[in-house]
Amino acid sequence: MTIRLYNTMTRRKEELIPREAGKVSVYACGPTTYNYFHLGNARMLVVFDMIRRYLIHKGFDVTYVQNFTDVDDKIINRAAQEGIDPLVLASKYIDEYFVDAKALNILPADIHPKATEHIQDMIEIITKLEKKGLAYNVDGDVYYAVDKFPGYGKLSGRTLEDMQAGARVDIDDKKHNPMDFALWKKAKEGEPYWESPWGQGRPGWHIECSAMSLKYLGPGFDIHGGGGDLVFPHHENELAQSEGASDGQPFARYWMHNAFITVNQEKMSKSLGNFFLVRDVTEKFPGDVIRFYLLGTHYRSPLDFDDEKLVMASKGLDRLKNSIRLAKEAIGKAPIAVGLTTENGGEDVVEAAKIAQNAFEQAMDDDFNSAQAYAALFELSRAINTYVSKGQIEAQALQVSAQTLIALSGVLGFDLEAESEADQTDSGKLGPVMDLVMEIRANARKNKDWATADLIRDRIKEIGIIIEDTPEGARWYIK
Repeated sequence: MTIRLYNTMTRRKEELIPREAGKVSVYACGPTTYNYFHLGNARMLVVFDMIRRYLIHKGFDVTYVQNFTDVDDKIINRAAQEGIDPLVLASKYIDEYFVDAKALNILPADIHPKATEHIQDMIEIITKLEKKGLAYNVDGDVYYAVDKFPGYGKLSGRTLEDMQAGARVDIDDKKHNPMDFALWKKAKEGEPYWESPWGQGRPGWHIECSAMSLKYLGPGFDIHGGGGDLVFPHHENELAQSEGASDGQPFARYWMHNAFITVNQEKMSKSLGNFFLVRDVTEKFPGDVIRFYLLGTHYRSPLDFDDEKLVMASKGLDRLKNSIRLAKEAIGKAPIAVGLTTENGGEDVVEAAKIAQNAFEQAMDDDFNSAQAYAALFELSRAINTYVSKGQIEAQALQVSAQTLIALSGVLGFDLEAESEADQTDSGKLGPVMDLVMEIRANARKNKDWATADLIRDRIKEIGIIIEDTPEGARWYIK
């Protein structure tokens, strides 16, 4: 089955047909580095990491570029508040980005360009736009003339007339049109600046991504991604200036955007003050649990945040991890066999793995539907648990199904062979605690103290941990 994705430009799902057969080029807008990134940022980063991983899984040679905006009004303002150089502040939070990205198991991009390293590339694009009459200089500030570009608004679906009607017009505005946007900003005292044909200054935000994406991927690259809040004005402006500078040559073939994370149905953002930094959330929940939560809803659907949803994600991820733990334990106890047989239901659990693989890929081929992919994982997990509970298993059949569950989960960025969420919390090591509980219960059963043994089993069940007595001995798992 071919991959179909939702293209923001056309507002419909389309078959992914790369610019070059077998290769996919992706540019994902990275963070503005003036703070740690929050869960709203994390959703975009995790979603496009997932998309990248799946494309690789399908055999594509993927070139993935994710930038850092390391010069910007927000950086300059934050640096002024802290009394440090803006470029020093930006460098600090670039380093901190990789700490949080690693916690969420986000792969490093093939290329992580920084805006400050591509100033000359930006100047070259602005110069082209000025020569074509698409940009104008007003006392060292250079603006893009939106009414000179006929396609302005085609990505967001807005008309220039509607945008102008709703625009705020400043009394001292130097712009010819209220919708015109800055390509180059004249230097102000105390701000970082670079030399340019228009004097000392720094780039506007939108030109940065045009320069970096075109430099590393060239015009007509395959996928341009970002959060839904970037459709307008950021991506609309990127498109206008990039295609304007290249005589209308298409900028990107497909535009993909994830929906917001909300808090009480209101968009999570720093400007609203209702954001949660990943750095803070990882103090309460491991990174893989946060990732599991972020991918549990289709990327184009809004995702409302509260701690309880992270608790549920933790339990869901632990269910998958426990299936692998139980499978390994059963395989270790099973007799060695050569080849698959029809005994002990081995063919059923192998067939369940095949069904899960097919369902997983169907879901992901349909606009990277990770929520439906989860359903396939849980079905296979259930089949593995059912098979193990029979007591007598065929090791090779169970190994096939367990490895399928591990591999498919890995495509989404999860390591089911890592420690479970509960084993990583500060509240205690679940494994050793349960070993002690099981030992106490075993002693109670040995002494025929059935009431104590049953009490332990029932009370443990109330907190979501199941104890089962099997011919091979007692075992436990998280429900």
